[in-house]
Amino acid sequence: MNKLTRDQMAERVARDIPEGSYVNLGIGLPTKVANYLPKDREIFLHSENGLLGMGEAPEPGEEDPELINAGKEPVTLLEGGSFFHHGDSFAMMRGGHLDYCVLGAFQVSASGDLANWHTGAPGAIPAVGGAMDLAVGAKQVFVMMEHLTKTGECKLVERCAYPVTGIGCVDRIYTDLAVIDVTPEGLVVREMVEGQSFDELQKITPVPLKLAPLAAAA
Repeated sequence: MNKLTRDQMAERVARDIPEGSYVNLGIGLPTKVANYLPKDREIFLHSENGLLGMGEAPEPGEEDPELINAGKEPVTLLEGGSFFHHGDSFAMMRGGHLDYCVLGAFQVSASGDLANWHTGAPGAIPAVGGAMDLAVGAKQVFVMMEHLTKTGECKLVERCAYPVTGIGCVDRIYTDLAVIDVTPEGLVVREMVEGQSFDELQKITPVPLKLAPLAAAA
């Protein structure tokens, strides 16, 4: 089965972020999107620990231990960027000041519910953190995840089996197999990886999918 790599997924998400957007990239996989944002677009990256104007990852050896994102990874700060109190950062998230957020997920339901903070595994972080604020505060919520788990279970489900981060909050899903919109009419496949047929995609996805009329290769 042909799949996008994690870097290819990040590049695909980056293409959909327009000029002038204020964007939060969730911890983990979504942070890769920063490395693929088009250089000709002015996009303002926000991190929930209190950064605005965050740049891509620094070159090896150029890391600043006091300049990190919410996932404790070293980042850069663009000219004109700023850092501020954690409380101000959350006010920005909750106040509807972010155009987009890109989050990872354990599961997304057919109606756009998001589960991305707990699987019940021993030792897991016992709190949702800022994910719920982003899920309901951002104007558009993009989810970036593998289509299947390591054991072959689909992450697109009829109802989330894990604790829910946000209800009906997801607008678009980017997997290593497809780009899928959450719409009032259901899940609509906009793109598929080269060589992937709609029937094959539906076979491994336990919720109904619809194919957009102009669906293309990712």
